[in-house]
Amino acid sequence: MKIRKASALAAAVLALSLTATACGSDDDSGDNGAGSGGGGEEAQTLTIGIKFDQPGLGLKTEDGTFTGFDVDVATYVAKELGVDAENIEFKESPSPERENMLSRGDVDFIVATYSITDERKEKVSFAGPYFLAHQDLLIRADDSVGSVEEINDLTLCSVSGSTSAQNMKENLAPDADLSEFNTYSECLSGLESGVVDALTTDDAILAGYAAQEQYAGKFKLAGLSLSDENYGIGIPKGDTELQADINAALEKMVEDGSWEQFVEKNFGPSGYEYEPAPEITETS
Repeated sequence: MKIRKASALAAAVLALSLTATACGSDDDSGDNGAGSGGGGEEAQTLTIGIKFDQPGLGLKTEDGTFTGFDVDVATYVAKELGVDAENIEFKESPSPERENMLSRGDVDFIVATYSITDERKEKVSFAGPYFLAHQDLLIRADDSVGSVEEINDLTLCSVSGSTSAQNMKENLAPDADLSEFNTYSECLSGLESGVVDALTTDDAILAGYAAQEQYAGKFKLAGLSLSDENYGIGIPKGDTELQADINAALEKMVEDGSWEQFVEKNFGPSGYEYEPAPEITETS
């Protein structure tokens, strides 16, 4: 587990300081011992990947703070790993870059609406899942989509590298005109301006956008449950120790009521009907 501690340089400085104290005269051994040396190990830190542009899940606000269900889950897990909230560095993790960020060591783990798939598990490992979502469409309030067959006639937008985009192209609507961008915010602009007919991704993400004050009354979910998306916490490939520690934290989060609290806090205002906490399946 790559929880960062004091640097080698800091440790060396501390060792020299202790040596110097030990070699001093008896007069130096009074109240000026270890308690006044200012030494000791630095606080543990974690770098956690999240989304910066998903209201209700992972959002960086104008004042630089972070809000959302994934942020709350990440903060809870970090606390169980011994890292306080003030010692977390949140790093933006776009969908196409998540596997690369983990393999390069840019982050310790990722909590970013990261659906567990067999393809992804060839490159990274997961803990969890901690949430079950379903793929849907976000459409303009005066539009409607009544069936999967109708999607083939639409101009769609999704994020490159997402399971939603892949599912549309390969399974659900191969004849639809699908544009892929780096963020869902770009898709949302296209939906608002009429350039695209629908934004497709998980219903939890769509509910967060629809609930934003500036979009009140403009958009709605189509109400199509197109897939099951089990959100997991992405970790470096094969790190079973970290996987076990995070799974234990997730289990505690559900048992002590924190999971329900986080869901109500972040999704309750939108009226989103969420699924119960899923069973943890990623154990090896």
